[in-house]
Amino acid sequence: MRFRVTGFILVFLALAAAAGADTFRFTGNRMSTSLAKGKERTLLRGEARIKSEQTEISADEIEIYGKDFQFAECRGNVVARDSKKKLFITCDTLRFDRINNNLLAAGNAYMEDEENEIVIRGHRLENRDKEDLVIIQIGGRIIKKDLAARAEFTTYRRGVNTLELSGMPVLFWKKDEYRASRIVMNLDTEEITLLGTVTGTIVSGSDKGDDEGAKENPPGAEQAEQAEQAEPKEEDETHDAPEGEAR
Repeated sequence: MRFRVTGFILVFLALAAAAGADTFRFTGNRMSTSLAKGKERTLLRGEARIKSEQTEISADEIEIYGKDFQFAECRGNVVARDSKKKLFITCDTLRFDRINNNLLAAGNAYMEDEENEIVIRGHRLENRDKEDLVIIQIGGRIIKKDLAARAEFTTYRRGVNTLELSGMPVLFWKKDEYRASRIVMNLDTEEITLLGTVTGTIVSGSDKGDDEGAKENPPGAEQAEQAEQAEPKEEDETHDAPEGEAR
């Protein structure tokens, strides 16, 4: 069975859950839906919006499907907000698992972690809510006060506040620069671990500037520019070193 509704719509779904009722809301200018058993799907077009207990998403078009409308495919000008984790995401397309509260963003993916004051960019970005884990793939950029990094694959563990970078990673900490096969940084302790072929440039404290200089630019601005401009370097045998650690 299929039917189509035009004009602005507002639908409230009260879905039974083991711990009680979970209210799932969606709105849009147009809606078409299929109610065939096992193939239930609803397509929202025009100012489409869905909202669960924790997450709200808007897009040009949203398709929701699965048992109890567990999944949503969002396309075009996607904006997602996680009120519990204080995350803000924009991208071209997004897949949302409402039950597990997982997000998979693709195409110009951008995330602001307001709680930890960190900005993340990449082609593909996955947020796993229960694991407190963010995975960034292809052209990843990470920006935080005094820190900027670039890598093809990054794992951001929000629960323990660490970054793990691989795939030609480069990390700028203040005016220091680090390159290695893999870089791990604890954002709380500011400890940086370099693994594999390691190179680095350390700037003495007197050359790093003072607080007055920091006030002239937004936090992370200089590091972000460095990360964008830094080109991957071919591995140079003269710089080979055993696994090392910089602190």
